This record gives sequence, C-alpha cells and structure tokens, in this order.
Amino acid sequence: MKGARGRATGGGLRERSARGRAPLQGRVALVTGAGRRVGRAIAIALASSGHRVAVHFHGSTNGARETARLIRATGGDADVFRSDLSRAGQPAALVAAVMRAYGRLDLLVNSAASMKRTPLRTVRERDWDDVFALNLRAPFFCSLEAARAMGRRGGAIINIGDHMAFESWPEFVPHRVSKAGVAAMTGALAAALAPRIRVNAVVPGFVLAPDGYPASRRRAFAAATPLKRIGTPDDVAAAVVYLASATFVTGETLFVDGGRHGAR
Repeated sequence: MKGARGRATGGGLRERSARGRAPLQGRVALVTGAGRRVGRAIAIALASSGHRVAVHFHGSTNGARETARLIRATGGDADVFRSDLSRAGQPAALVAAVMRAYGRLDLLVNSAASMKRTPLRTVRERDWDDVFALNLRAPFFCSLEAARAMGRRGGAIINIGDHMAFESWPEFVPHRVSKAGVAAMTGALAAALAPRIRVNAVVPGFVLAPDGYPASRRRAFAAATPLKRIGTPDDVAAAVVYLASATFVTGETLFVDGGRHGAR
C-alpha cells in the first residue's frame, strides 16, 4: 500500500512497533477486526494486561493504525496486519503472518464481523453468503489455524458473539443466525480442542448502536435493560481480559448485556 509504513506479509500489511516495553508474560494476542469499535477496545485492553497485540483489519486502515498508536503510546507492542478474512485461505495466511512476526500465538479473539441489515423483502442469496463468510466461516478457520500455531503450549480462543443471536431482530436474520452459529461453534471447539486450548465466547448486549439506529429506540432499549443503560466497548473488553486469564473456564458463554438475557 502506497505510503504505508511496513511491509506485506502473507497477504497482509504488517507494521511493527520499533519501541515498547517487554510484555508482562510474553503472550501474543491476535484480535481480528481491531481497527474500530469493540475490536479496538479489546486490543487496547489486552495490551494493557501485558499482551503483545497483532491488530488485524481489512478496510479500516487508518483505524487499525490508530489502535496500534494508542497501544504504543502507553509502551505496548502492536503490529498491524491486513487480511480479507471472508476469502478462502486468508485465515491461514493471517495466522502464518502473525507467527512470522512473533514466533508464537497464545490468544485469538475472533471479533471481526459484519452487521448487515437484510430486510426479508429484499435479502438476496449473496447477502447470506457474505454474512456467513465473515461472521462464521472466518472465525472457524481462524480458530483451527490458531490451534495449530499454538501447538503443545496451548492457548485460548475467545469468540465475540452478539445478543441478536438470542433475540428477535427481523431485519437482521442472516446476522442473527450466523451469530447463533458462533455460540454453537464455541461449545463444539471447546470440547474438540480441550485440554490444550480453552474456547469461550463473550456475548455483548447493546454496546454500540447500528448505523442509523434512532436515539428514541436506544433509550427504550436502555430502559428495558435491568442495569438501565447501554453498555460500552470497554465492558466487553473487560470480559475478554478475564476469559484470557481464566485458566479453568472453557466452553462458557459470558453475556455482557446489563442482565437483559436473564430478565427475558
């Protein structure tokens, strides 16, 4: 990419910090979709907990660089990697690039996703395929590649789900079904990869509104939540940091939704 600081590796752009303190435990975390929103908050929180962070992005070039800059500004270590995970073969290429950069991988956070509005009257087969390619197929194959890279040392995988998978959102049916698949995948991989690798999921509630979501509906959603507020990306990031270090927890789905799921 013209003007980018770094070099292409394994189909992705890598930018490495030239400075930064030694991580607390030398752990390496790959966070997909870390250029914006919840993914950025997760990457920054993991860096604060001592991880070196591989910041993945596809389209959010400037956002990913900003994530890395924020990590480096506090003495952390961040590399930036570009990859279109909806394409076959790209999960393997991304993990390979991270391994070349760091020589190890301890934690994968599958955060990259789309939230495409698909009204039933206009939804197309292509919409379904696009949503599932990124939201479900990509984290599955990223997880398999990460598990191979982690090797005998083991590690952890954390999938980012969505409260929509457990509620009725008629205009987001493919998204909802794909995120329900993420929940099912979490349990299946936890059983298949144990005891070497722990696999858990964090399910955010309403922490960031979809584009164009009316303020009145946001207020109504907060009022219907037991904690009477909408969450923040930092709430989700705190749950990820907990699961990253919870060595006797696997196959768990941790809701971060202000108590909404339990009140239904």
